[in-house]
Amino acid sequence: MNAVNTVITRAVQADIAELRQLYYAVYGPHYPVALGTDPAEMARLIEDPDSLWLVGRCAGTGALAASAAIHGEAGSRIGRLEGIAVHPGHRSAGLAAALTEALCARMLDSGRLDSVYATVRTVSAGPQRVVARNGFRPLGILPNAVDLRSRESLALYARHAAGVLDRRLPVAEVPAPLLPLLRTAGATLGIGYEGVRASRPAPAGAPLPSPSASPSPAQAPGGRLELIEAPAFVRRRFRERFPGRAGWFYPLHTPNVLLTPEDGAFEVYAYLNRAGGYCSLLTAHPDPAAAAAHLEPVTRALSRAGAGYVEALVPLAHHDALTAFLAQGFVAGAVYPAMRAEGDVFHDYAVLSRSSERIDFRGVAVEPSLQPYLDCYVSAWASTHLPTPSEVAP
Repeated sequence: MNAVNTVITRAVQADIAELRQLYYAVYGPHYPVALGTDPAEMARLIEDPDSLWLVGRCAGTGALAASAAIHGEAGSRIGRLEGIAVHPGHRSAGLAAALTEALCARMLDSGRLDSVYATVRTVSAGPQRVVARNGFRPLGILPNAVDLRSRESLALYARHAAGVLDRRLPVAEVPAPLLPLLRTAGATLGIGYEGVRASRPAPAGAPLPSPSASPSPAQAPGGRLELIEAPAFVRRRFRERFPGRAGWFYPLHTPNVLLTPEDGAFEVYAYLNRAGGYCSLLTAHPDPAAAAAHLEPVTRALSRAGAGYVEALVPLAHHDALTAFLAQGFVAGAVYPAMRAEGDVFHDYAVLSRSSERIDFRGVAVEPSLQPYLDCYVSAWASTHLPTPSEVAP
């Protein structure tokens, strides 16, 4: 069977049981995404007016052969391509590409969204080729991003609506460690980062954030750091603290854990996925700067809770926040240009991450367009975590 002999339609509630069988056949029992495993979440996505889930069925038999979705959310113009699955009996027939193109035509090319991103597995180059053939371009590498039987690195790709990349807000300077990543993205995407310069070092005598000055893993100023894992409570408190979107931006992630010291001096909101062994830092109250000095105990607490990979989205224009994350061992692996719309302009974001587990790229397969990002990350990681010759004892 090929794409021509496939009928593409919207997923409906009656498809859920068959869809779960499809995802099990493709990914086995270790798929950590609710889209293919949780019937209640699958039903919500099918009915979500801001999302679109398409399935491909054999024209003759009606058998389910493929599935993919673009997940959106109210008030946001960014979507996530997810859940691409083609039954093992129907691979190499162009079904993944056909579904992806149909989704983008209805959600992106129609003007409903400004961009769509995808996190793609790197155990083989096939998934990268699928999204690349459908207009997605590489933005970077996410090392150790998910646990699927073993730690896997993902590639970040995105496709933008026409004209969006031309409306980016320029950034004049960034911390020096980010420059190689921006140069790589500029060359790969054909966008202007040539004029971005390294920010000036702090004046002599000015305090700089340093991992060596961090509190102990279990402590933060204000008392022992507590991790509250009560999703309904965390969501209610989050909505109270952030009734609008002005104080935070992390598409398609809702916090389910809260970290705070005993005196409540600050609150860090995060999304923790135990099945996949990863965590996204979403924001902090009263503002992100309130928790910036405590990233070390926050990250260690999340690591003890099962997050071998911790990630943060930081605007390229927020120099102090970038500096704080870099000082605590986070490494920028990807840049997402024109990620957030604000009025008539779009803001670029850096994706910074830190892994508590050994990073091993020996089994990674990358397409040529992604290779420069992998090389860039390896160099940045070495600069951050390996001692310089002057630090090595004679």
